[in-house]
Amino acid sequence: MSGSLWLGGDEGRDTLPFIPRQRPPGAAANDPVAQLALRLADVIAVAVHPDEIAAIIESDGMSDERIRAAYGYPDSFSLAEALYRRVPRRYPAAPAPPRASWHAHLGSCLLRGLVFALPGLAYVLGARLLTGPPAALGLPAGTMALLAGTVTGWVWNQSLSHRAHSWLSLADRPAAVRALRLGAPLGAALSTLAALAASGPGELPAAAFAAGQCCYLAAATALLVLGRERALFWALLPLILGVVPGLPSAAGPALLLVSLAAAVALAVRTLCTETAGPAPGGAVSPRLVTCLPYGLFGLGAGVLVLYAALGDVFRHGSTGTVAGPSAVALTLSMGPAEWLLHRFRAQSLAGLRSSSSARGFRGSVTATVTLCLGAYLLVLAALAEAGTRLWPDAPALSGPRLAALLLIGAVLWTGLLLQSFGAAVGAAVVCCAAAVAQTLALVLAAPPSTGLVVSGSAAALLALLACVLLGRATAHRP
Repeated sequence: MSGSLWLGGDEGRDTLPFIPRQRPPGAAANDPVAQLALRLADVIAVAVHPDEIAAIIESDGMSDERIRAAYGYPDSFSLAEALYRRVPRRYPAAPAPPRASWHAHLGSCLLRGLVFALPGLAYVLGARLLTGPPAALGLPAGTMALLAGTVTGWVWNQSLSHRAHSWLSLADRPAAVRALRLGAPLGAALSTLAALAASGPGELPAAAFAAGQCCYLAAATALLVLGRERALFWALLPLILGVVPGLPSAAGPALLLVSLAAAVALAVRTLCTETAGPAPGGAVSPRLVTCLPYGLFGLGAGVLVLYAALGDVFRHGSTGTVAGPSAVALTLSMGPAEWLLHRFRAQSLAGLRSSSSARGFRGSVTATVTLCLGAYLLVLAALAEAGTRLWPDAPALSGPRLAALLLIGAVLWTGLLLQSFGAAVGAAVVCCAAAVAQTLALVLAAPPSTGLVVSGSAAALLALLACVLLGRATAHRP
């Protein structure tokens, strides 16, 4: 910890710092050592050991004979010790840390939160496309196509996003653009094929809706990675018209097509106008295998968000699609969640500078994790309450329903925290295990308390991992 480097100014010395007595005027004129100390005061004051002063004296060409004749000390080392005792330590103040590249403004994070949440209105506008006989397991029509396309898209785009961000962290934006040019269309094609393969007879409209969602996910990934949140927001703005009362039924699919076409066109334009020259010679490419944990984390997180939405459908039965206030609250909360991740990094670095022991730093990290996670859960609870009041025919926000939502939110936030520090393997394992357990509980019609136990266990384990792994100073290297 940097705060402990200069405590006392004399590391490993048994004597207290020497404070020179006040000399009467003119005393230094008769003391050659005092004159030398005055001349070298700036250098002596910042020395951490007398040997540094001895090296400076010897570099000036003063021999031991001259030192004995002029200053009365046998050699340069004894003279250096005398000078070191005469001049008090005066170390320069540490410079303020530079503005880090990960710093983010609250407004930009809230904008990203809106960008994450606005696609939820697509389910309202596309309700006509999702009507029909119930699908497998009693799910609404088109649910299997949506699940297959969405989960495939989440896994692919999470891995692609990590791949592109790896290139950006190496200051190679052209390589990131090349990765997005290849990966975004391929991901859209694969997730669309998965959606079509999972669609049942008579579910062509639902399959078309799922294919459009897959294309949107690919376009949004490219725009968000390259920092085009504002452009994506304007592309999604027509979806807000879906909440206007008395909207003609045919206007919903039309607004969906307008927003989808705008998002895809903006992504294509951005990728075409960005410079993507050949890879520089000798450049080290990030290994593809490092993207796997991030893709698995996307899989687990996606299934958990879908579980929150399906919980509204199965246990409350008040909505006819897989979108519900719980899923919208989770997606909208991703904006504040991202800002709180940045706040955690800033506070942890401040704790690293101010802590004087490893134990103190671990305590600081634990307190910061608790504070940031608590703030996120408060935001999520407020969004869930607002969504319940505004969503048509939404069930009441009961205690068990709110607890399940908050526990899933805790899993997502702590998983994102670990992932942002490179501990993606642990986050992926816990999230995927929780997603599998939640899915089994849903299929086997287990009691609702089973989901609370699974989510609570996963949230507690991830919080413990965050405190242990991030409580080490080495985890906070720039």
